[in-house]
Amino acid sequence: MNAYLSSVIEHVKTRHANEPEFVQTVEEVLSSLEPVIEKHPEYEKADLLTRMVEPERMFTFRVCWMADDGTWHTNIGYRCQFNGAIGPYKGGLRFQKNVYPGIIKFLGFEQVFKNSLTGLPIGGGKGGSDFDPAGKSDAEIMRFCQSFMQALYRYIGPDVDVPAGDMGVGAKEIGYLYGEYRRLKGAFENGVLTGKGFSYGGSLIRPEATGFGAVYYLENVLKHEGEELKGKTIACAGFGNVTWGICKKATELGAKVVTLSGPDGYVYDPDGVATAEKIAYLVEMRNSGRNVVKDYADKFGVEFHAGEKPWGVKVDVVMPSAMQNDVHMEQAKQIAANGVKYYIEVANMPTTNDALKFLMEQPGVIVAPSKAVNAGGVATSALEMAQNSERLVWTEEEVDKQLHQIMDTIYSMSVEAAEMYGLGYNLVAGANIAGFQRVADAMMAQGVF
Repeated sequence: MNAYLSSVIEHVKTRHANEPEFVQTVEEVLSSLEPVIEKHPEYEKADLLTRMVEPERMFTFRVCWMADDGTWHTNIGYRCQFNGAIGPYKGGLRFQKNVYPGIIKFLGFEQVFKNSLTGLPIGGGKGGSDFDPAGKSDAEIMRFCQSFMQALYRYIGPDVDVPAGDMGVGAKEIGYLYGEYRRLKGAFENGVLTGKGFSYGGSLIRPEATGFGAVYYLENVLKHEGEELKGKTIACAGFGNVTWGICKKATELGAKVVTLSGPDGYVYDPDGVATAEKIAYLVEMRNSGRNVVKDYADKFGVEFHAGEKPWGVKVDVVMPSAMQNDVHMEQAKQIAANGVKYYIEVANMPTTNDALKFLMEQPGVIVAPSKAVNAGGVATSALEMAQNSERLVWTEEEVDKQLHQIMDTIYSMSVEAAEMYGLGYNLVAGANIAGFQRVADAMMAQGVF
């Protein structure tokens, strides 16, 4: 590997030794950039990469809230404004008990390249808290969100930083966060948060957008191989908004999702999550707060595998769509042994680096990276920002059309970037290079700071 790239990776490993997720994603991205760095010595001269792997700013704050029984609790809130070279910081808030600085940094770093790939003027950021909304009452969640926003509101705004939802932060939480922001600012700055309810500035199809975009990206991959989506079987994980969106769009286009998963295990539905009743039940499961996938198996009489992941199921397409590091080497070997041709990452960094490398080395296996595949969510968030700024509401058809075009463009950019640097049909390297190049050009143009 190029000496400069190696030195930056070692810098990250040393400085962020206690943040393995961040180290992992930096190493995965930078390892793709060798031909770019060789062609652009000015990047090393300006030490561009060392600046790029460190957030522009990151801060923590305490969040105190009262439970329904009158007891007080204190959580930690985070916001990482990673890179604003191409626009205001943009990225979700995650409320989950395992949230810590390493998770926030890894998500923020990935967001920079994902947002760049959309072609829209949005920088990258991420935030959240170690608060877990599961099992909390609506009143407790509201009080937490209000306290969280009381600490955060000074540092965000439509032209500064625009948070959105992520795991543990859905329409309900966004509503409480925006309500408190509006109260504190005394202004209806509805461009400050995305993922809002439609009644106060949200965009149509935003909850489904990540899943829809992932399916549009998959269509491009299949077309390259002379195949079509119709008739394909898909293994997914989770049962939240992303998987829900995949199920909806896959069903519409003639494919079927046959697995869902949760903390308790996975279900296998050979007929697919492919009816209006089944797809609607995913929303009911998510809103119940129980966070168990066995409910689906009980309702529809399908197989439930306690404590297991769905990656041993024989399907045409694997789309890990739940959380980071969900697929390890053991599961990667199962996927390859089953003859799966299409491995399409949807969740942020769902595959460990060794497992990803293994799958990319398997003859006939096509791997697509999450930063490209799941960019439809943030793209639609940016479309929401555009509607807010223009005081317009676009139809579902208009939003879906623009989302489809953006995903087609992301795919094309990734293919072209890989080919430009002699890497062939390498969607992982192509996405990293295409996302990097736009941010790098903007940073170089704006000078060293």
